[in-house]
Amino acid sequence: MLVTASFYPHDPTTAMPIQTTTVGSYPIPEWLSALPSETALIDATRVVFDTQRQAGIDLPTDGELYRFDVNHPDTNGMIEYFVHKLGGIDRRVGRADTAAFRSKAEMGFRSKPAAVVRGPITEGVLNLPEDCARAAKVAGGPFKFTLTSPYMLARTLLDEHYNDFAALNMAIADALAAQAAALSCDCVQLDEANIPGNPSDGPIAAAGINRVLDAVKGRKAVHFCFGNYGGQTIQSGEWAALISFLNSLNADHLVLELAHRPSSDLDALKELDSRIGLGLGVVDIKVNHIETADEIAHRIDAAAKKIGADRIHFIHPDCGFWMLKRSIADRKIEALAKGRDLFAGR
Repeated sequence: MLVTASFYPHDPTTAMPIQTTTVGSYPIPEWLSALPSETALIDATRVVFDTQRQAGIDLPTDGELYRFDVNHPDTNGMIEYFVHKLGGIDRRVGRADTAAFRSKAEMGFRSKPAAVVRGPITEGVLNLPEDCARAAKVAGGPFKFTLTSPYMLARTLLDEHYNDFAALNMAIADALAAQAAALSCDCVQLDEANIPGNPSDGPIAAAGINRVLDAVKGRKAVHFCFGNYGGQTIQSGEWAALISFLNSLNADHLVLELAHRPSSDLDALKELDSRIGLGLGVVDIKVNHIETADEIAHRIDAAAKKIGADRIHFIHPDCGFWMLKRSIADRKIEALAKGRDLFAGR
């Protein structure tokens, strides 16, 4: 697929067209928060899927509504939903536990652990296949199901059992892999927002992530970002320091934050292994600005000229939408699809 010097359109017949997808989360509908129930959750999931499909998203997500807890909205259940259900982990956190956790410099942005590891980790009562099956009933077509990576989960825990971070990471990976093997969806995506700030842990993180990816039966993706809390980046770093780590992953494609990043990050991605497709972040979720179709097309074109359009398998937002208002998220989703179509000459 070649991009013309005059910008777009390129010739869409020369390669498989770039697909659109979302990263995962969607703003919780107010009516679900007000009257939460199983029926309301299913209805809300149907709305999230339909909103994306009507906007032109090829591979939508369920909005990660399966994690919704009116009593714990922080981080959209990215951590607590998983660790509070795994066996061997105690959600009760005492004063001494908090003090011990705060001595861990790498987790300075958390004031206390999500939970404490008291014994061997098991699947416990976590049931991701059931969560995935609920979404499948109202998906209306192919969809992507997301879960948090073992490395990120391990980083949020106080370990009083293994006393070995690598062992803790793999124990969580084993529990998640057993669940991932039974997920019935078009694509499974692992989410990781901690390793970008700790590239020296690449081998440990890759071992756990690959354990889960190897169990997946469909397409395999990994999402990486530098964090988003209140519109703030919470991890420093650059993609150049992570290339060796990224190339070690058994993923079909990566889903990377790039719209809110310096343009030099694209240069580093030239070194990405050709067997791994690139998911290109072209929508900035840390701002309320609604990108135009032309802005989206320009961002795709800039990446295509640096790394080759054939390397771009997906375009998507930088991260999930859960912190934005629905009115903002919906218009950004529409712009994403329109920008891809403009680039493709449709």
